[in-house]
Amino acid sequence: MSADGRTFEDISNKTVGTTSPLGGIIDIFKSLPTGLKLPRDLGQKLLSPNLKALAQQKVAVDDSVLGIYRATDGKGLNQSYKQLIQAAFQPEWWNSTWSIQVDKNDGSRQPVLLGLGSIIDPNKKTYALMEYNFSLFFGLAVQLYESTQISDNAPIDQYFDGNQNALTPQQVRGKQLFQGTAKCINCHGGAEFTNASVKNVQDQRLERMIMGDGQQAVYDNGFYNIGVRPTTDDLGVGGKDPFGNPLSESRVAQLGKFQQLLGATPNITVSPNQRIAADGAFKVPTLRNVELTAPYFHNGGKLTLKEVVEFYNRGGDFHEQNIANLDADIQNLSLSDQDKDDLVAFLKALTDERVRYEKAPFDHPQLFVHNGHPGNETSVTNDGTGKATDDLLEIPSVGRNGRSTAPSNFLATP
Repeated sequence: MSADGRTFEDISNKTVGTTSPLGGIIDIFKSLPTGLKLPRDLGQKLLSPNLKALAQQKVAVDDSVLGIYRATDGKGLNQSYKQLIQAAFQPEWWNSTWSIQVDKNDGSRQPVLLGLGSIIDPNKKTYALMEYNFSLFFGLAVQLYESTQISDNAPIDQYFDGNQNALTPQQVRGKQLFQGTAKCINCHGGAEFTNASVKNVQDQRLERMIMGDGQQAVYDNGFYNIGVRPTTDDLGVGGKDPFGNPLSESRVAQLGKFQQLLGATPNITVSPNQRIAADGAFKVPTLRNVELTAPYFHNGGKLTLKEVVEFYNRGGDFHEQNIANLDADIQNLSLSDQDKDDLVAFLKALTDERVRYEKAPFDHPQLFVHNGHPGNETSVTNDGTGKATDDLLEIPSVGRNGRSTAPSNFLATP
């Protein structure tokens, strides 16, 4: 997924064409000679007419999207990636007798079109149009799939839609605390329950704020230092990218590179001597379905929602140590035990039951997630090439009606 050391064209070229059946992505990795990067025919393989999509993954018969394409043996789809691309995209993006050739070692990678009868330079890489545009197909497919994953039927949504019985009296009290004394809404605002939403930052990417020490600073909207760990432990958005550029848009603006690096104009002027509050700041996550996403904070330092509420109630764990960069709302809240319980109850009202039980549109085919490496504290299993073998966690396929019992959460998983 990172395409480390190679362009997406290389990856697409690996996913689109020979007639050899693919035994699964993992088998491709296992078959590689030591030290060799992924073969440049992976894209060609994925686009092979003989390779069915999701070939090694079980698909539920009642999958809300893929069920009608399910292969008769229950594994994968009855269509290839190539067929799916042809069905989804206009022919001008994939149907051509011309090829595209790029230099192997030239960083500019300026493409050259090759018609029928053109001489193929063996020192250059050649792609069919479908291979060359594979990143386009891949990116749009991911974007459009993600646009269907909208969690908008939690009790809080039903409550705002007019069903006053959707929240319990305790959750209503928690909602009032969330919007008032507990100050949660100051960072977790809007329908997304985060100030880092596109809607909130698109016209106001930078803001001025009075910090915990009472002094003003400019910060990246939606990113805050809340005292989870000492600021110097992890600079968060206050760090730099591999090229030495600030991750913080406030510091990019301070250097006068905002438009150069981000293609936009900052909404406020940041002078060279302006104080910036970026160190130790992290992006505010959504609170939707937060009941299901333990452990909490960027370091996983809190196990339960009750622990999270208690953290905020005491004003964070490193209030004084982080005071220069600390969000001013991080302070002792003096909440009672009943207040804490009410807040936790309200946070659970943000859970969409379709997400909990993986009902449509949150159903999916069988998935395998990397889960570390077999071994112990001192050694791991060698795969024969000097690298560790991977431990895979299976997430079984599920259809539109979801599961009868919810999957175990973090605390219940051995």
